Amino acid sequence: MAKLTLGLGDFVANLTLQQVPADGCAIARTGIADCFGVLIAGARDAEIALVDRELGGHGAAGAASASLIPSGARRNVESAALINGVAAHVLDYDDVSLDGHPSAVLVPAILAQGEASGASGAQMLAAYVAGFEVWAELLTREPTPLHRKGWHPSAVLGTIAAAAACAKLRGLDGPGAASAMAIAASMASGLVANFGTMTKSFQVGRAGQSGVIAARLAQAGLTASLDALEHPAGLLAALSPEGKAERDRPFDAAHKTWHIVEEGLNIKRYPICYATHRSIDAALGLVERHNLSPDKVERIHVSTGKTQLVMLRNARPQTGLEAKFSMQFAMAAALVARKVGLAELTDTFVRRSDVQAIFPRVSFTATDATMPGSAFAPADSVAITTTSGETLQSGPVEYAKGSHQHPLSRDELWAKFADCLGGDYPETRKSSAFENLLMFDRLNGAADLTLKQ
Repeated sequence: MAKLTLGLGDFVANLTLQQVPADGCAIARTGIADCFGVLIAGARDAEIALVDRELGGHGAAGAASASLIPSGARRNVESAALINGVAAHVLDYDDVSLDGHPSAVLVPAILAQGEASGASGAQMLAAYVAGFEVWAELLTREPTPLHRKGWHPSAVLGTIAAAAACAKLRGLDGPGAASAMAIAASMASGLVANFGTMTKSFQVGRAGQSGVIAARLAQAGLTASLDALEHPAGLLAALSPEGKAERDRPFDAAHKTWHIVEEGLNIKRYPICYATHRSIDAALGLVERHNLSPDKVERIHVSTGKTQLVMLRNARPQTGLEAKFSMQFAMAAALVARKVGLAELTDTFVRRSDVQAIFPRVSFTATDATMPGSAFAPADSVAITTTSGETLQSGPVEYAKGSHQHPLSRDELWAKFADCLGGDYPETRKSSAFENLLMFDRLNGAADLTLKQ
């Protein structure tokens, strides 16, 4: 059997930023910048105060600590990774790739561990790439979307990725990094059933926290099976929906594909489950092109994927959290507000009578087919039938605006970042933070990202 766990450990330990293609470094910087802004917006959510109050340990005097973002309050490293991780994902506005949310798991863990370890920006960027590549390598070995068995990939594969990134920052050798990932394999968990609740963002934050803990324990000498990923009773086999995981395929670091370049990151335009984004683009196009209003629409039909609908479990949402996992809401917001932004993902907007009235008018066709490298359908499309009997067709939308294939411009990325930070900071400070993030590998360390004067 191929020594996957050990092979990935050696890859993580030996990775240098110079080996990473320039495009890969640019993608990583973009992911870190976008996540940092979204994290600050998410830090205002009541869930963050709840998690901090219950689990935000301060640690023993003299123990390593890290900062909560953006307050700068000190917590132990594991708690900082958890709380910042929940904030990064609570709005569901963070980037998407690898069937999950790489930056929301990796960035909080890397910033917390990197701050405690005194790592430079270049070292933290290398850790991000290491974590991304480990996550991607594991995902390529599973032919069936993990969502279909109820697994949340961000929470299960993200835990291993975060352990790899933190092992890199701790300077562990190959076997040490492998041990960290093997420990993390026994900590990986997260369910699709909890989508639309506070627990979804908690399990993402927990993945980053578990990665920090696993790397710490590995460095301290806690042992784990060095075939925990590929063993017949290991992680890949346990997660596999149909038992078809490629556990025996050799891993060749010298000739590997750079997944961060091939897969890239999809930056979200809307703070709602990414399974809706192509349909929102399609619906907004029709609404704007034909100047549609709710009173002119008889019904809306969405063609999408079965795996997407597994995630979009809420047909009649009553809260902003529930609405994040509702195609009915996505279509209603596109029609009623002509946008799907932070202002629409509130309980008040969701419960409006004109929004609720759209829900029963939305129907679906779902396909089993998926696009290569994704759990999503090859394309989404929307058909809107008007009260006059005319049916307006969007045509297929393969890639959402903001996707790796259809990226946001620098100005569009900045606009999202500035909106996330809101009116709490002057424009000059927001601009300075944004510029620092886009040259992340030139920073001396995490302290350079402070928003305080």
